[in-house]
Amino acid sequence: MWTRVRDIERVFNTIDMLQNRMNRLYSDYGRMRAIPSTWGVAQSGPSTNLYDCGDHLEMTVEIPGVAREDLNIKVQGNYLEIGGSRNCNVPEGYSAQRMERGATVFTRSFTLPADVNTAKVEALLANGILRLILPKAETAKPKKIAIQ
Repeated sequence: MWTRVRDIERVFNTIDMLQNRMNRLYSDYGRMRAIPSTWGVAQSGPSTNLYDCGDHLEMTVEIPGVAREDLNIKVQGNYLEIGGSRNCNVPEGYSAQRMERGATVFTRSFTLPADVNTAKVEALLANGILRLILPKAETAKPKKIAIQ
C-alpha cells in the first residue's frame, strides 16, 4: 500500500514539474511576442488588413522603409502576391554602432475572396503603408435577378 501512495505522489510531482515548465515556456513566449520583429522567424511578412467594400476589395500593408522600386505586386484571378525588400545601408565612412533595422526580403501571398479585375488594380504607397484597391471582376459581383 505504501508504495502505491509513493507512486501516486511521484506522478503528481511529475505533473507539477511539467506544469511549472509549461508556465515558464508560456511566460517566455509572451515576452518574445512583445519584442518587435523585422519580419523574421516570428513573423512571416508585413502586417495586412483586407476589407470587402462591395464592388472592390481594399488591402493595407505595413511596409516601413520599403521603396516603391523594391516592391513587386502580382494579381491573377483571386490570387495576390506581394514581395519586396528593404535595404539598410551604412553611410560611407561610418561604422554602425547599433543596427536594429536590418535588411530584409519578404513575400506574402493571399487567396482573395473574389476574382479581381487586374486591369483596374491601383497601388498607392504613402508613409510606409501600401494601399491596394482591387476592383472585383464582373463575374464576381452579385447580380440582381428580376423575377417575372
